Amino acid sequence: MDRPSVVRQVRDIVIDRMSGQGAGHDADHVLRVWRTARWIQRQTGGDAFVVELAALLHDIGDAKFHQGIERSGVLSKHILATFSVPEDVVEQVVHIVDNISFRKAADPNTLSIEAKIVQDADRLDALGAIGIVRTIEYGAVKGQPFHRPGCDDHSKSGIGHFHEKLFKLRGLLNTEAAKQIAEERETFMRDFLAQFLSECDTAGDDGETGVTDPTDA
Repeated sequence: MDRPSVVRQVRDIVIDRMSGQGAGHDADHVLRVWRTARWIQRQTGGDAFVVELAALLHDIGDAKFHQGIERSGVLSKHILATFSVPEDVVEQVVHIVDNISFRKAADPNTLSIEAKIVQDADRLDALGAIGIVRTIEYGAVKGQPFHRPGCDDHSKSGIGHFHEKLFKLRGLLNTEAAKQIAEERETFMRDFLAQFLSECDTAGDDGETGVTDPTDA
């Protein structure tokens, strides 16, 4: 079996099937996770073939695009059945895509090193500049604002999502390689949020912004 060829073909299938998906869960997201997972695997170890396949297929049947039913495991098995992929590899890939999501909250001790790598790569894509853009994209699709002035940090908003989930991710990562990347990305997000809120808070109680009107010559 030509493993690089299988990976390339699976990648092409994923790109084709996920084209047009939005809400920050499109083919571009999957390709970033794939590239990051490959990098972490080179630093950490584990079966590169399993890592690559699982990273490419981890969102192929995302519940958000399948009437609320998670189908990534089932679709992964179906796709891999068209290639001469060993059954034990298929089983590993299916177990990974079925157990790495934030919603699953699987015990890290039950995850293989390959699963930990793919989970970390997926979580890293929710941090940094990409994480900010994905949060805004998801909110736009769901009709959820990024900021609700006057509400606390945990309101249903993009900023609420930062506090409820994204700022917790660094502490949930499995590998040292991923943690190194996460620290810088989280710092960027916190700096962005501080700047964003400072700009939103420029108006005083009297409505004055402290900014000179450019039309007031």
